[in-house]
Amino acid sequence: MTEVAFYHLTRRTLEEALPELLAKVLERGWRALVLAGSAERVAALDTALWTYAKESFLPHGTSGSGRAGEQPVYLTDREENPNKAEVLVLVEGGGEAFLAGFARCLDLFDGNDEGAVAAARARWAAAKAAGHPLTYWQQGERGWERKAQA
Repeated sequence: MTEVAFYHLTRRTLEEALPELLAKVLERGWRALVLAGSAERVAALDTALWTYAKESFLPHGTSGSGRAGEQPVYLTDREENPNKAEVLVLVEGGGEAFLAGFARCLDLFDGNDEGAVAAARARWAAAKAAGHPLTYWQQGERGWERKAQA
């Protein structure tokens, strides 16, 4: 079963938190697939990953950059896995039926958006019912704090 970790964004935006989480994925030698809800969101995340810090570089690509199979991080709005990623990163929900092909899933959601929180709760319940091991992380003063496990 795919391990699913929910990341409740309360102090930083997705664009600020995503590079840190992706860097940890790459440090472990894994590849990541970031699944967004639209081509426009993919383009915005692509820009954010290029510009999040002057002193850092996070290798990634999209369908427009080519060589999908070689990308350690691949951004898409389609349920595909051209870079054979072990980690699925959901940034706008969705993808539940797509979990089976991954060792881990990081589900990031905006804690300042009541609709996003309600949708994340529904995804948690569905993942739990399906038997996936779950953890729930929330941003705290010192970084990510584990608040629950199932």
